[in-house]
Amino acid sequence: MSSDPNEFPRDVQELADYFSVSPRQAVRAVPGTGLSVPLWILGSSLFGAQVAAAFGLPFAFASHFAPAQMMAAIELYRHEFRASQGLAKPYVMLGFNVFGADSVEQAKFLASSMQQAFVNLRSGRPSQLQPPAEGYAEGLGPQERAILDQVLSCASIGTPEMVRADLHNFIELNRWDELMITSQIFDHAARLRSFEIASRSLSLKCCWSGLLKTLVTRH
Repeated sequence: MSSDPNEFPRDVQELADYFSVSPRQAVRAVPGTGLSVPLWILGSSLFGAQVAAAFGLPFAFASHFAPAQMMAAIELYRHEFRASQGLAKPYVMLGFNVFGADSVEQAKFLASSMQQAFVNLRSGRPSQLQPPAEGYAEGLGPQERAILDQVLSCASIGTPEMVRADLHNFIELNRWDELMITSQIFDHAARLRSFEIASRSLSLKCCWSGLLKTLVTRH
């Protein structure tokens, strides 16, 4: 089923109305109506930033898989933001990939699962997360390597010391309110270890959410 992206603002308003007592909404969500459910816009383009700004909603930019327009989107969102009943000023979340391990070789090995997934997706062969493959990135051609270089520009692959340095560099270069760390690692125990490395690197409180991501809120 296809959808018209130009209808997205209307869809956002309709979703918000489901949780309100707005006269615009004839359908009542049960349960749901009257609940204070926070709405976010997750985007990877300038359009998402414009929608979030127009509705006065918090904006999460998908820099963990589409970082190309990150800085432009943040700037646009903050410049055009209109205060709403739920949010008085802009609030930005950014995504960052962490593939942390006790050795560089192990971190590179674990990251190959996500690398395979993105190369497959961009090549028109979408797949589930695959087991890691030794030397995967080294065996790719120039086109596939360019895909990964672009996708992984907001990522850290390495030891705890390397992850700490990369995360702090990311913090210094980008002004954000909340950070979404993802570790698309095939093995569950290795994924948890990667999250642990990221948490200790930042010395921040972590709120775990599912198996694939953790939200890390700045002090």
